[in-house]
Amino acid sequence: MRLFWPAVLMVATSCGLAEEGTQPVVTGAVGSKPIVAIPKGDPARTSRITVLSEGSGRRTLPGDVVLADVDIRRWSGNQPYLSTYDANQPTTVVFDGRQVAETWRRSLIGHPAGSRVMLVGPAAEALGPDVPVTGVAPADTLVVVFDILGGYPPDARLIGRALPVVPADLTPAAPPRTLIDGSGREIVAGSKVVVQYVAAAWPSRLVVDSSYRRGGPAAYPLKPGAVPPAWLSALVGQRVGCRLVVPSPGEEPRLYVIDVLDTITQA
Repeated sequence: MRLFWPAVLMVATSCGLAEEGTQPVVTGAVGSKPIVAIPKGDPARTSRITVLSEGSGRRTLPGDVVLADVDIRRWSGNQPYLSTYDANQPTTVVFDGRQVAETWRRSLIGHPAGSRVMLVGPAAEALGPDVPVTGVAPADTLVVVFDILGGYPPDARLIGRALPVVPADLTPAAPPRTLIDGSGREIVAGSKVVVQYVAAAWPSRLVVDSSYRRGGPAAYPLKPGAVPPAWLSALVGQRVGCRLVVPSPGEEPRLYVIDVLDTITQA
């Protein structure tokens, strides 16, 4: 399993207690940062997985790339540890046949897109192998809330289309260009887009980033700071299934070719 995490580690404290019981209480809409209240009692010694809300999308399958927003906190003191909502970047979990923690597999595989799943257990079991480990001991109990955006095949692409190639005549000063029109749902500002893409440096045109090379699709919120500024104006108003060429000028100019596989509008 490979995890791609935003470089953000939350260490601030939070307040809130649940009524006496063995399970945290999670409130808030799926797709928004969960509000977690911790019981006054001690946690159970074994890991527990609870489906808090079942979505209506496609069920994730073994071998999928699973895209999810994840909120992790320590049971003790209800201390936030890491949240993709704070980083404004969902995580990508690649189930590619390697050793996978059973708790993560059960939390993410077999559930419909749009589901919210809670994992409570010791850090040794509740953290994926590539999640940053700072200030937490293996025996510390963690509360992990997953909002599953969806599962996609690692080689997901526009049906019947070849892999994207950066056009030879493209420059960073050029306007965005539509190579393939989409016919799916319209992309709106603030939504998340699920994409495959390639990015080339300018002027060398060498590919410096590719979702295909990194393991499969990724999800990005269309918000300032979460994606290159050029993506915002280029993608909003397009439809799922499109392929766009998006030049991105700046100190390190990039030339992007983006295939939009899906869009997710949540709270």
